[in-house]
Amino acid sequence: MIADQFPWLTAIVLLPLVASLLIPVLPDKDGKRVRWYALGVGIADFVLMCYAFWKHYDTSSASFQLVESYAWMPQLGLSWAVSVDGLSFPLVLLAGFVTTLSMFSAWRVDRRPKLFYFLMLVLYAAQIGVFVAKDLLLFFIMWEVELIPVYLLVCIWGGQKRRYAATKFLLYTAAASIFILVAALAMALYGGGTMTFDITALGMKDYPIALELLLYAGLLIAFGVKLAIFPMHTWLPDAHGEASAPVSMILAGVLLKMGGYGLIRLNLELLPNAHVYFAPVIAILGVVNIIYGALNSFAQTNMKRRLAYSSISHMGFVLLGIASFTDLGINGAMLQMISHGLIASLLFFLAGVTYDRTHTMAMNEMGGMGQAMPKVFALITIGAMASLALPGMSGFAGELSVFLGVTTSDVYSSTFCTVTVFLAAVGVILTPIYLLSMLRQVFYGTGKALTCDLTDAGFKNQEADEAVCFGTDCVLPTEAVYRDANLREVFIAACFIVLIVGIGFYPKVAMQMYDVKTVAVNTQVRQSYTIISQANPRIYASGLLAPSIAEPEVAPVLATMK
Repeated sequence: MIADQFPWLTAIVLLPLVASLLIPVLPDKDGKRVRWYALGVGIADFVLMCYAFWKHYDTSSASFQLVESYAWMPQLGLSWAVSVDGLSFPLVLLAGFVTTLSMFSAWRVDRRPKLFYFLMLVLYAAQIGVFVAKDLLLFFIMWEVELIPVYLLVCIWGGQKRRYAATKFLLYTAAASIFILVAALAMALYGGGTMTFDITALGMKDYPIALELLLYAGLLIAFGVKLAIFPMHTWLPDAHGEASAPVSMILAGVLLKMGGYGLIRLNLELLPNAHVYFAPVIAILGVVNIIYGALNSFAQTNMKRRLAYSSISHMGFVLLGIASFTDLGINGAMLQMISHGLIASLLFFLAGVTYDRTHTMAMNEMGGMGQAMPKVFALITIGAMASLALPGMSGFAGELSVFLGVTTSDVYSSTFCTVTVFLAAVGVILTPIYLLSMLRQVFYGTGKALTCDLTDAGFKNQEADEAVCFGTDCVLPTEAVYRDANLREVFIAACFIVLIVGIGFYPKVAMQMYDVKTVAVNTQVRQSYTIISQANPRIYASGLLAPSIAEPEVAPVLATMK
């Protein structure tokens, strides 16, 4: 059939890229035409991927599907090889959904609109390319291409310290991504024979444990920077603090997830033996992320920086799930990435809506807006409730799965599991404190008034006796823009909320997309653990990390395909 032969994934990646090349010649004076054009391309690409996956993707299979491979540079072993499986399929949809809505949220961009939407479409294509790349060198190329649009979007349309934040982002992520290239070359060259970067072929090689540990450590650094693992996280609050709301939506909703995806795709799937040794370290880093991010979030007075540190905290649960050695834990890590992508995008979008009204992100300069903007207040409250893992929201399902996965793990000692879960629970307790505090400062009384005296504001000759204040900026009542959310803004927020609540009440709608694949990955990791623990029963050393070795049980991978 023609439908089966059509290169769906290639079309999904190239559509926004090719469409972006037409923007410079698009006749447009005020930016209105180009924004509709970019939004139309984003919607068309999202609809295309939904149709392709609905018709041609089988959720009961753990293997790569919709595989397309074309020789690109045969001399270097590089090919245009793209495919999807349970790990990439939901994240491709997440990237398309978030990026399309972020372009819709950028409706008021009037500075160099052609360049802005050109970069957004290039970023769209690069993100999808990272998730569908089946060739590791192609994965690295797409990873690098994604950095350039983000750098320019922050540097040109960011805040006062935008150049510093953009440069810091570029230096951190570009330097860390060198480890991906080195690891790709090492895996491709090992063993002699024909050099290949195909992920399936690389996963079939038997690497020495010393090399595997080095590869794992390098990739952990590369993906740890993107995932904002402590202490490689410092670029994230600066980038979020200076980036515009649409760019922050993509940073939190998609780019952070590239780090988690890379850890599962390469570190767990290709290097399972090394993961056995590194898993306790990843679990400890996850706990540190949860506590450190929560405490730093509470200390922030800038609304977007508070949300940025909240993202760091929530990524700790992804690390815990990855290190759990349980099907439920890895499932929870995937669900946490999807959930956080939706929730964080919603909150950063609404932070931008608030900034449009107040012209400040300093929460101590806000206050009392609950009555003036009840719709914005209601929407941010819903987002905050989802972020603090209120039952019935997607955040609750993701964090609960991770907790249960770590608690039921038979690899770690009971002491280690108890301490880990207890410290993670402390982070869960801190989350509502800093989120509810944010709501109080922004929407309730904080010593700032919605009105101020005209004499103090410098309007001495006006007949009215009051001026409206937006943070520290006072204007006349006739010039006030203290308006509530409009229809476009409510629609964008509603798109996120529907999915957040839907996944919260019925998590299976998300988990069925990747469940078979994560079970297969964990089975492979468990097999490696069983073999290594037989040779070294005290692999984690004595004391806190000492595992409770069970009888060897090697479940065949084929059993996970049923």
